Amino acid sequence: MRSRQRMFAAVMRLLLKCLRLGRRRRFKLVRQVEQLWHYGHLCLRSLLYNSFTNGDVVLDSLFEPIYWLVDHVTRWFGVVFVALVIGLTSSVVAIVYICLLPLILQTYTPAWICWHLAYGHWNLIMIVFHYYMAITTSPGYPPQAKNDLTGISICRKCIAPKPARTHHCSICNRCVLKMDHHCPWLNNCVGHYNHRYFFSFCLFMTMGCIYCSISGWEMFRDAYAAIERMKLLEKERLQVAANQTYYQTPPPTFSFRQRAFHKSVVYLWVLCSSVALALGALTLWHAALITRGETSIERHINRKERQRLQKKGKVSTAHSMVAGWSRARHDVPLPILQAFRNPYSYGSWDNWKVFLGVDVPRHWITRVLLPSPHLPHGTGLSWDLPPCVMEQHAPLLAI
Repeated sequence: MRSRQRMFAAVMRLLLKCLRLGRRRRFKLVRQVEQLWHYGHLCLRSLLYNSFTNGDVVLDSLFEPIYWLVDHVTRWFGVVFVALVIGLTSSVVAIVYICLLPLILQTYTPAWICWHLAYGHWNLIMIVFHYYMAITTSPGYPPQAKNDLTGISICRKCIAPKPARTHHCSICNRCVLKMDHHCPWLNNCVGHYNHRYFFSFCLFMTMGCIYCSISGWEMFRDAYAAIERMKLLEKERLQVAANQTYYQTPPPTFSFRQRAFHKSVVYLWVLCSSVALALGALTLWHAALITRGETSIERHINRKERQRLQKKGKVSTAHSMVAGWSRARHDVPLPILQAFRNPYSYGSWDNWKVFLGVDVPRHWITRVLLPSPHLPHGTGLSWDLPPCVMEQHAPLLAI
């Protein structure tokens, strides 16, 4: 009896030991999993932590695959866009020479004929010259070797010196001097050495499209009315032909040449008007940037910098200036705040002279109104005062 009790007690003690050991192992396993979780979370936060991270950085990271796709599509379709520009422009020129020019020579007065011939050919030469120079001229790239320039940074993608106003183009996969943007219609970046060619092409192309739209308005109205008459007469002819035999079908009212002429005039006016609106808006935007001495990228950077300095109270705003004027009338002392200005701006008029390369008055004709392959001021590596700027401005707040 006692032996049975001893055996039962031994079994119970062994069972309790097993339960305690299993509980300890289970608790130990849970503690190890918790430690691994906290360690992994700490490592992840250590790798991804950045004091400058905000909503914009997160959105850029999420849209990075889309940016990559757009960059590669733009790179491969650049040749297609260039061919499209050449094809559309050539079609408009062909319509003008084949359809409109004979009509102008027959109906217009000698004075108007001379005007159309002179202005049309001058505008065409300017468009062709500046487009060719924009797509063939290199925008300018910084040297890869070390140099003695001060105040330069290092590009995070090229791991190379990055002078002021230089930015990395993800499509060209290299840094560009004074980069404005990558233009797929040029299949080239717009930078320091071809920025003037790009803007001049946009300007003269807009002027040419406006000229064709205005001068061809009456022809467009007549051609559109003729096409509507063609459709109406064609419908009546088919109705008459349905009640006759096949050999009694009446001949067509309009010939193929007449149809092609009217449709070509409508095509020319619609295309020129559409391009004038779209390209005209782009030209006005770039003209405003040139007036302020900025590029498209610098416009965004200066706006962010202005907002940052305004939050710190280092620069004045329009609201604070109005409030300051009202307080000044009551003789209340106000803190002196400096207005935010672009450091590369020399004033509206001087900005245009620097951009166009106008050093003397005759350059407005030889370098602006006539094709000119002259180089811009400076090398794009440093930004000294150009010789055409007479007055040195005070130090400005910007980057």
